[in-house]
Amino acid sequence: MHGEVGVIARDGEHEVEIKRSRFVCTVARVDDVAAAAAVIARVRKAGPGANHHCTALRIGDPETGEMTVRSNDDGEPAGTAGVPMLEVLARRNLTDVVAVVSRWFGGVKLGAGGLVRAYSGALAETLDAVGTLRRVRHRELLVAVPHDVAGRLEHDLRNSPYRLQDIDYGADVTLTVAVTEADRDAFGAWLAERTGGEAEALDAGTRYLYLP
Repeated sequence: MHGEVGVIARDGEHEVEIKRSRFVCTVARVDDVAAAAAVIARVRKAGPGANHHCTALRIGDPETGEMTVRSNDDGEPAGTAGVPMLEVLARRNLTDVVAVVSRWFGGVKLGAGGLVRAYSGALAETLDAVGTLRRVRHRELLVAVPHDVAGRLEHDLRNSPYRLQDIDYGADVTLTVAVTEADRDAFGAWLAERTGGEAEALDAGTRYLYLP
């Protein structure tokens, strides 16, 4: 999990109708299980007339790589709702996400295979609608330079593959730059070339960026 995983680009909701049953899928980005439980509770409260609120979540620890996964069929036949939803999230390598598919039964039974297709399909369509981003691990580097150098360095950074995150104006100007582990040595050489070896990049820790 130290490499790239995905997250949803935004929270959202999407509805499909299958043989007169309504399936409303809600997805939200969450940091922990408690936040996911709050989303599930909110959806249940907002749709008290639904026959089922089936759920799936994947929440990862970025440092250890451990993934917490949970699913619930909420009264649907075992394995026909929550697990297929979880499989959709896993196939797309998504983390920090909870999905709830609420079903209003329309009178026509779908059968086990039909339920699997309905719940997984509703979630897949919702993910397509909200979009996804890559969560990429970067090192955050601090570069302090004199004021008379800062303007040119800022311009060069904005036209480089490295990501300028912040600028702090003090006695010197400190630029915060995010680079991937793979680009770190190249950035050091790039920085030395543009500052005559005068500037040093100090490591300020890990930062995760969400990229298209």
